[in-house]
Amino acid sequence: MVDIGAFTEAATQVFSRGDVWLIVIAAALYGVFVGAIPGLTATMAVALFVPMAYWLDPIAAIAAIITMAACAIFAGDLPTVLLRIPGTPASAAYVDDAYAFTRRGEAQRVLRLGLVCSVIGGIFGAIAMMMLGGWLAQAAGWFSVTEYFWLFLIGLTCAVIVAEGPRSKAVLSLLLGLFFSTIGLSAAHQEPRFTLGIASLYSGISFIPAMIGLFGMSEVLLNLVGGAAPAKPRPPVAPTLQRSTNSLALTLQEIGDRLRRRKMSTLRSGGIGVLIGMLPGAGCDIASWVAFAASRRMQQKAQAVTGDEGEVESQRRSLDSIGDATTANNASLAGSWIPALVFGIPGDSITAIVIGVLMMKNLTPGPQIFDEQLPLVYSIYLLFILANLVLLPVGLLAIRVSGTIVQIPKAVLFPLIVAFCVTGSYALNGSLFDVLTMLAMGILGFVLVRLRMPTAPVVLGIILGGPLEERLVQSLTAANGNIAGLVQRPLSIALATLFVILVGSMLVESFRRRDRQAT
Repeated sequence: MVDIGAFTEAATQVFSRGDVWLIVIAAALYGVFVGAIPGLTATMAVALFVPMAYWLDPIAAIAAIITMAACAIFAGDLPTVLLRIPGTPASAAYVDDAYAFTRRGEAQRVLRLGLVCSVIGGIFGAIAMMMLGGWLAQAAGWFSVTEYFWLFLIGLTCAVIVAEGPRSKAVLSLLLGLFFSTIGLSAAHQEPRFTLGIASLYSGISFIPAMIGLFGMSEVLLNLVGGAAPAKPRPPVAPTLQRSTNSLALTLQEIGDRLRRRKMSTLRSGGIGVLIGMLPGAGCDIASWVAFAASRRMQQKAQAVTGDEGEVESQRRSLDSIGDATTANNASLAGSWIPALVFGIPGDSITAIVIGVLMMKNLTPGPQIFDEQLPLVYSIYLLFILANLVLLPVGLLAIRVSGTIVQIPKAVLFPLIVAFCVTGSYALNGSLFDVLTMLAMGILGFVLVRLRMPTAPVVLGIILGGPLEERLVQSLTAANGNIAGLVQRPLSIALATLFVILVGSMLVESFRRRDRQAT
C-alpha cells in the first residue's frame, strides 16, 4: 500500500528542487564522459564523486549517483560501437555484433537502439523495484554459494551460445579465459599460480586491460596488417529501422514502437536484468550476457520456423539481440539496489558505495529504512525514473558528437585508439604492467581473430573464473568434499538442470549442423 503523504513529500523533494535538477544534469554529462572512455567505469565515476557527496543532502547525493551510473553504463556503448572497445564489461557481450554495423556505416542506428533500450530497461527496473522490491529481495536470500556457482556456470555457457562460428572454438576461447583467471593468488589458495616469479602477476590479470587489448588493440593490429574484414556497402534496411535524424520526438516514438513490437522480449530481458542484478556479486555483466544469449536462442528458433536467412532479416535479429542485452544491463542497476535497501547488502560495487554514503548521512539501509525513511525510499524510486528520462537528451547529444569519430581518417583515428587503450589501461591502477597486459592481450586478440576464434568468451572467462572457483571450493568444503553437495537444495537442482539443458541443446545443435554439412 502506497503512503500518499510520503510519496507526495518524495515527489516534491525530487521534482521541485532546482538544485536536484542541476545535479542530475551535471551527473548525466559526467557519467557519459567517464563511461565513454575505455578503462574508466561507472564504479570509478561514483567513487570519485564520494568526497563531493559529503557536502550534499541525501536526496541530491543519491540523485547524482543514480544518474551517473545509468549514463555511464549507456555511454559504454559508444566505444563499443565506434571503436570495438567495450566501454564496460557489460558491453562485451555484443561488441562484435555492434561493431559490424559500424563497418557498414550504420553506427548511429545501433547507438540509437542502445539508448532507447537503456532507457526502457532503466525505467523497467525502477518500476520492478517499486512493485516487487521486498519480494525479490527475499528471493535473493535463497541463493547460497552453491546457487551462485551454478549461476556463474550458466553465464559462462551463455558466452559459448552467443559466439559466432564453431562451438568448439568458443569453448577453447572460454577455457583460455578461465586459465588466465587462475593466474596469481586466489581467495581459496595460499600459493600463487602460474606467475613465473613475476610479482605483478600475484594479483592476477585485470580484466579491464585485457578487455581493452583483446578488442581495441587487436583491431588496430588487424587494420595495420590488412587482416580486418573490409567494410561492406550499406545494405537496404527495414523501413521501420531506417532513421536519419536524432530528434527527441523521434526517439520517444522509437521507444513506443519497440514496446509495442517486442513486448515479451522486453519483459524477458528486463526481468533477467532485475533478477540477476539483485544477486550480490552478479551485476549487469552477467545480466547482459544471459539476456543476449536468451534473445539469440529465441531468434534461432524463430528462424528455424520461418526459414528466413536473408541479410536484412539477419541484421534485424542482431539488432534485437543487442537491444535485449542493453535493456537487461540497465534494468540490473535498479535490481542491485533492492538488497541494498531491504537488507543493507550491496548488490554491486556501486551500491556498496551508496551504503557508505547513506551511513555518512546517518541513514542505515535495511528493513527499518522503510518505516523510518519512507519518503527517502520513494525518492530513490522517482530518481531512477528521472535519471533515465534525463539520459534521453544527454544520450542523443553524445551520439551526435560521437558521430564525428567515424569520419576521422584512419591515419588519425588509429593513433587515437592506441592512446585510448594505453591511458585506459594505465588509469585503472596507475600501473605500467597493466599497459603491458593490454598490449599482450592485443596480440592474443589478433591471433584469435586470424584463427577465427571468438574473443568475447576469453573476457567472460577472466571475469567469472575467479568467483566460479571460489564458490566451487566453498560449496565442496561445506559438503566435506562430496560433489553431491552441489545439488542438495531445490534451487541448486533447478539451476543445475538448466545448465544441463543448455549444454545438451548446444551439443544437439552442433551434431545437427555437422550432419547438414556432411550431407
